[in-house]
Amino acid sequence: MTVQRYIHVFAGTFIMVSLALGVSQSPFFVSPWWLAVTLFVGANLFQYGLTDFCPMGWLLKKLGVPESRVACSSCH
Repeated sequence: MTVQRYIHVFAGTFIMVSLALGVSQSPFFVSPWWLAVTLFVGANLFQYGLTDFCPMGWLLKKLGVPESRVACSSCH
């Protein structure tokens, strides 16, 4: 997987889990404060759209996750 795919997977997972734990109608409800995680992820995605900088992307690159897959015509 690439950095961008990891970012999408993590953001989606964090949003779904925080909504499940923060919405009072959910069977998994813990506290409405879990909605702060949803706000944080949304704000981070918004600032990434404006600045093209993502802290998680930076961290994943430092950990050696490839930025993109290079197409190779001889790899078939």
